[in-house]
Amino acid sequence: MNTTQKMAIAGSILLATATAGHAQMASRTAVPVAAATVAAATPVAPEVLTYADEMPAYPGGDAAMHQFLAKKINYPAEANQQNLSGTVYVRFVVDEQGRIRDAEVAKGCGHGFDEEALRVVRLMPWWTAGRVAGQPVRVQRTLPIIFRLSR
Repeated sequence: MNTTQKMAIAGSILLATATAGHAQMASRTAVPVAAATVAAATPVAPEVLTYADEMPAYPGGDAAMHQFLAKKINYPAEANQQNLSGTVYVRFVVDEQGRIRDAEVAKGCGHGFDEEALRVVRLMPWWTAGRVAGQPVRVQRTLPIIFRLSR
């Protein structure tokens, strides 16, 4: 390699380093602006409470909810043949409009009970939303669903 080639390579490295340094300086000044833009563009998920001044309620009250569950639940065939029973705890969120969101089995017992409990909870009509200081809020509920054969 001759001297001219070495100077050209050294100049390229120097130019690349200077450009990178300039980009770092520019990005340092742009970071707060970019972070503010990203923060403003990212929606903040509403807080989910476990207790509210007025808790969410099934339309018609607990008696109506028990009637709904009794009418809609199909006892799993496997559990029926084996004469099994159990309780499934389904956790869900009642949002500000009263819709059921994020239903999941908090504690299950298998044999088809878990899937059936989730299916029925997802079929429920909209609830009356929970309220804090008169404003509707998201509230998490856990509902035990009891499967028992009566023979």
